[in-house]
Amino acid sequence: MRSLRCSAAPSIWTIWAPQLSPKLRAVPLGLRYRLVALDLDGTILDLKLNLDPRDVEALGQIVFAGVTVVACTGRPFPGAQPWAERLGLDGPIICYQGAEIRLPDGTKVLDRGVKHDLAMEVIRFARERDLHVQAYRDDKLIVERDRPEAHEYANHAGMEINVVGDLDGAMGPTTPKLVIVSTASTLEELLPEVRKRWEGRLNVATSVPTYLEFTSVESDKASALAFLCDRLNIPQDQCVAVGDGRNDASMIEWAGLGVAVEGSPPEVVGAADRTIPGPGHGGIKQLADMLIGAH
Repeated sequence: MRSLRCSAAPSIWTIWAPQLSPKLRAVPLGLRYRLVALDLDGTILDLKLNLDPRDVEALGQIVFAGVTVVACTGRPFPGAQPWAERLGLDGPIICYQGAEIRLPDGTKVLDRGVKHDLAMEVIRFARERDLHVQAYRDDKLIVERDRPEAHEYANHAGMEINVVGDLDGAMGPTTPKLVIVSTASTLEELLPEVRKRWEGRLNVATSVPTYLEFTSVESDKASALAFLCDRLNIPQDQCVAVGDGRNDASMIEWAGLGVAVEGSPPEVVGAADRTIPGPGHGGIKQLADMLIGAH
């Protein structure tokens, strides 16, 4: 497991941990797995942002059995928190592709953004190719131009667009992540190039086929999940990770049980121990049976 540190975390964690319900604080007797890191889009949310009541019910059964379920998403915190609430998840949220861990009230437990100069390399790369690119500051989505791609993302994430003119001056010292929004075919072609270009300096993955996401080399879902499990004293082999995107592959590989949604990219399925159907097709029920069905 990678060494992960956050100087602010211990005091914040001391504040948060006692607020857990006794059910979540207790070690579930007889259960092999104690924590599930659950991706949202494409895993329990379909592409039209629908939640199947059967999936929600099955997730509730997992929580009721005493397993801690944590939303682990590429979404910014404002786009993640309402969905976590709708799913009945009242613990920490791994958001911004693992760059941040937030409590439901917004308190930051982990914060590892892309440094300004490195972020500007990605922004210049996008500018030169006339690609839409966006950054974030204080949980606001910031863009240089009001393009259709910005609206596509904002509508999906449930966020407002803030046109700033120049990201160089508007971005601040860091940004949690950067996102290039384009066609799936364009991003499939770009992915090998940008991974090679920023190898060892940035993590790059698609979350959904039309979003190409950049985080700091220290930040991905696996590193955030390892940080969280360490703070909760949950061993790696008692953690489950479930997802469908390339951005989920790292946590699926890291977890004691990795679960990919059927039809995910080969690198995601290859990292997994099991596969389940997608949203609305019984996947979360299969997950519940896997984790608690025998108890």
